[in-house]
Amino acid sequence: MKIICVCGLGQGTSLILRMNVETVLREMGIQAEVDHMDVSSASSMPADYIITNNELARSLPDHRAQIIIVNNYFDLEEIRQNLKEAM
Repeated sequence: MKIICVCGLGQGTSLILRMNVETVLREMGIQAEVDHMDVSSASSMPADYIITNNELARSLPDHRAQIIIVNNYFDLEEIRQNLKEAM
């Protein structure tokens, strides 16, 4: 399973989201390849899931991946809940 964590520039915020997603997946016992990048790069990358905020998700309307919306990239419980619902 391939997951991409997306922010506007693909630097700090998406890296934090990636680390938090990896933590939650580890706790859930799920193995996945998790990467982080900017929204422009993500638009052409294959993935099973893209995790981003609502605003950036609107920039990815034609992507084949399932989009998971997370409003607070620091909130492990929100990340966990939204991953569970998507998977």
